[in-house]
Order: sequence, then C-alpha cells, then structure tokens
Amino acid sequence: MVSGSLSVLARAVAMAERAVPGARRQALTLTETAADRIRQLLDMRQKPFLRLGVKARGCNGLSYTLNYADEKGKFDELVEDKGVRVLIDPKALMHVVGTKMDFVEDRLKSEFIFINPNSKGECGCGESFMT
Repeated sequence: MVSGSLSVLARAVAMAERAVPGARRQALTLTETAADRIRQLLDMRQKPFLRLGVKARGCNGLSYTLNYADEKGKFDELVEDKGVRVLIDPKALMHVVGTKMDFVEDRLKSEFIFINPNSKGECGCGESFMT
C-alpha cells in the first residue's frame, strides 16, 4: 500500500513540476501567526518538529492530525518555513500539497486552520474534509 501511495505521490509531484518548469510546489506554507504558534508549542515541549498527518474520520472522510516529533521519518516531507520545521506524513502528502496553514484565536477558541486547494468539500463543523 505504501509503494502505491508513493507512486501516486511521485506522479503528483511530476505533474506539479511540469506545470511550473524548474519549480516544485511547496507542500505546505505557514502564515506568520501559524509559525509563531508552532514555535511557541515546540519550545514549550522542547521538540524539534511538528508532524502533520491525516486520519480517516469525520463526516467527510479525512481529518488533520498534529503531533510532536523527535526525528524525521524516512519518507516524511520536511517543510522549513518562517523558522519552524513541520514534517508531513507521507500518507498525508497527496492530500495536503499546496495547503496554507494558519492559526486563529478569538474569545471562544484558538485553532489551526488549513486552506487546502485539494479539498473537494468539508463538513458543516469544519473538522473533516475530502479530496
């Protein structure tokens, strides 16, 4: 299953590279607010990486996961943006390529949000998506 996912991923990366010759589309970009919050969280936990993944759950099939990581996995995609390092799980990469990660905070909640160009739909509460 992993090799099948990797071949799909390789085709997706090749298509992105052909669309913009000489440039590879960044897997994930961070807003300043998201980078600041990730930096705070990593400093508090004394961890070098935050790992982004997706999990099969929710009304629309997939949900984002965020975990702390001590080291980069063999097939993890490393994104270094605005001074922080985020790992993307290889199974999640094809679902999140081109996504912008932001952090919003108001009087009721604080959360990371994902502006994902691959998303074909989200549930009403915004907790899950499909690609």
